[in-house]
Amino acid sequence: MQKLAKVDEMNAVLEELSSQHLKGKVRALRLSLMALLTGGHILLEDIPGLGKTTMALAFASALGLSFGRVQCTSDLLPSDITGLSVFDRTEGRFNFIRGPIFNNIVLIDEINRAMPKTQSALLEAMEERRVTVEGVTYQLPEPFLVLATQNPVEQVGTYPLPESQMDRFLIRTGIGYPPEEIEKGILRQGSIRDEIMHIPALVTTDDLVGAIAAVKEVYVGEKVTDYVYAIIRATRNHPLIQAGLSTRGGIGMVDAAKAAAYLHGRDFVAPEDVRDVVHAVCPHRLIFRPEHEGVDKEHVLNAILKEIPLPLT
Repeated sequence: MQKLAKVDEMNAVLEELSSQHLKGKVRALRLSLMALLTGGHILLEDIPGLGKTTMALAFASALGLSFGRVQCTSDLLPSDITGLSVFDRTEGRFNFIRGPIFNNIVLIDEINRAMPKTQSALLEAMEERRVTVEGVTYQLPEPFLVLATQNPVEQVGTYPLPESQMDRFLIRTGIGYPPEEIEKGILRQGSIRDEIMHIPALVTTDDLVGAIAAVKEVYVGEKVTDYVYAIIRATRNHPLIQAGLSTRGGIGMVDAAKAAAYLHGRDFVAPEDVRDVVHAVCPHRLIFRPEHEGVDKEHVLNAILKEIPLPLT
């Protein structure tokens, strides 16, 4: 097994953030880094006040990446995200003013409060890494990560994300309440917003580029591929599920497993890596039959996984 490029630097970022600045958010941080390293995006679904915005700010600072934020409201326009052309009288021509989407990490806060037309403005950016404004296409910076949040409890004045847009997110997860002792420490310390604004960059852009390249080279064997396909097939044939995992969902599972293996310091994917990421990658892609919409997706997925033996590699 060869030494993976920049894996120590990436794990050092996670260690620094989770131990010094964002205690109790280890899983969310790790999944966010996995999304970034694979070119995916992440949806944080949790109630307000648990530190989603703080985590995004600290994550961008520690990685030395530019940060943009969009606060979604019902009157938000697509141009508020992508940017627009403004006429410059002195030069006698239109100049394109770039929107917040032209950053490495873009926080889309309460995405389900934006109208569907505005939500759709994100689709091209998330999938193609570019935006088209007034017939002109602009490339987005690399690396690029959309980190969106939504409140799963409050539904007044919201526009639920359609399945096609949910599928654009590699990972959906939450932060949850911190453990008791950590939360007491947070209460004593108070807000750390000023502190995280001054977190020095722990890695360089070259480090990130090297890590992204290394994740792409992680080996996926035939037995692991068979295991992933068995999960996909089981979701498609389950009696409660109307639409199981798509091919894109399967690719997402493999990509996330490669990132998990990389962060464990391995240059190959083990079946345990797939098990490690399946609950973050799969549930939001499953569409249940109308008569079973209230069924817990996690419970059904656990039942599916129990029926599929873990292959030996």
